[in-house]
Amino acid sequence: MTEKTQKIRAVINRAGGPIDRPDSLIDAEIPTPAAPIGRDLLVEVRAVSVNPVDVKVRASGNRARKDRILGWNASGTVLAAGDEATLFRPGDEVFYAGSLDRAGSYASQQLVDERIVGAKPANLTHAEAAALPLTAITAWEALFDKLHLTAETAGTLLVLGAAGGVGSILIQLAKALTGVTIIATASRPESRAWVEQLGADVVVDHTDLDVARSILKAAPGGVDFVFTAQSKGRIPLFTKVVRPFGQIVGIDDERDLDFYALKDKAISWHWEFMFARPRHGWNLEAQHDLLTRVSKLIDAGRIRTTLAQTFAPLNATSLREAHALVETGHVAGKVVVAEDA
Repeated sequence: MTEKTQKIRAVINRAGGPIDRPDSLIDAEIPTPAAPIGRDLLVEVRAVSVNPVDVKVRASGNRARKDRILGWNASGTVLAAGDEATLFRPGDEVFYAGSLDRAGSYASQQLVDERIVGAKPANLTHAEAAALPLTAITAWEALFDKLHLTAETAGTLLVLGAAGGVGSILIQLAKALTGVTIIATASRPESRAWVEQLGADVVVDHTDLDVARSILKAAPGGVDFVFTAQSKGRIPLFTKVVRPFGQIVGIDDERDLDFYALKDKAISWHWEFMFARPRHGWNLEAQHDLLTRVSKLIDAGRIRTTLAQTFAPLNATSLREAHALVETGHVAGKVVVAEDA
């Protein structure tokens, strides 16, 4: 008689389209992941956060209708470590974003490469920690790998979509680790208040028809650096407000951008995609290192979690509510789903 296969809880996605489709997110039991080998960790997931990428992948066509586990942000406890793992051991509390090419974090257990994992900030709950990894990695790589900002860097940084998940941690990192003046865009009163609390020096309304004038009032010679999560239709704005030889880093998926319009000022454009390292196996430990630094900054009180709202427990109902909220596009900070409220 064969031994009964061990099962874990998971929330699976079977079809694209609206969140209210019955098979968009479903509670299920799936086989327990295999014992970790190499540098993998088996993590007991305690909390996840829902990102725009979760919504995008879920809503996209799933023509094969194969069950897939979404989720690219988690905080939890290491249950087991592979034979080559050196950074973590069972019992360690960790946080991470994971990889697009592996099963995600909407499950009670997940396998993840330790080289893209950080030690959870000791001062945070799992829910507070789960809000951070994907956005912190994105913001860190944008600021320091793409724009090459340092502690000595001055000038001005324009942050579009500042109240979003990435903008919320990027403002804090720029304030803590550089000397730039931060000009943030936000339109709703609660969004403006949020980015001011996080450290924005100037806040302008990106829906203002003359937003360029407001930006140039704060940076008369033009801004030195731009972070944008809202690139569509913004090239004319950038040509007005970015100084010659300025730099822009974008993270959204807008395909039809007139980059040639930037040539007259020799403005540089960078793409940031935090999944590039795990997808291509490129210098994976850089993500471990930066998450370690973020964790230390949190514990030192220099930056804080961007958690805005928590749903519980970690099941399909809670994840549906979180997806619906993220889809509105009106959330300041991050939405988290945790095992415990």
